Amino acid sequence: MVGSRALFSVALLVTSMGLRATSTGPKGQAQPRRIEVIAKKFAFVPSEITVTKGQPVVLVLQSEDVLHGIRFKDLNLDTDIRKDAPSELSFTPEKTGTFIGRCSRFCGKGHGEMTLTLHVTE
Repeated sequence: MVGSRALFSVALLVTSMGLRATSTGPKGQAQPRRIEVIAKKFAFVPSEITVTKGQPVVLVLQSEDVLHGIRFKDLNLDTDIRKDAPSELSFTPEKTGTFIGRCSRFCGKGHGEMTLTLHVTE
């Protein structure tokens, strides 16, 4: 019984973090990995994400307080993050490395420290 509770807790944690295994669609194409990210003064939660090169990704972004944005300059990705509705940023990483996304909308005194680290692995 204890093992079942622990397994349920792990499954709940993984689901709440937006981490899901990749599955294939009807034509054998990889379904995008959906990752939920919360923006708030002055942080992204989670603050680091690891994805796989060539695997489609959708960042589901929501603000808890004010208008934010995310910009990964090296990946040519940029979008606003609103409080009233989630934003989706879809991409397929084509190069490995560590990329820093920065808040692209001034949100206050700690704005310059608001980053999201994206690790792309093979």
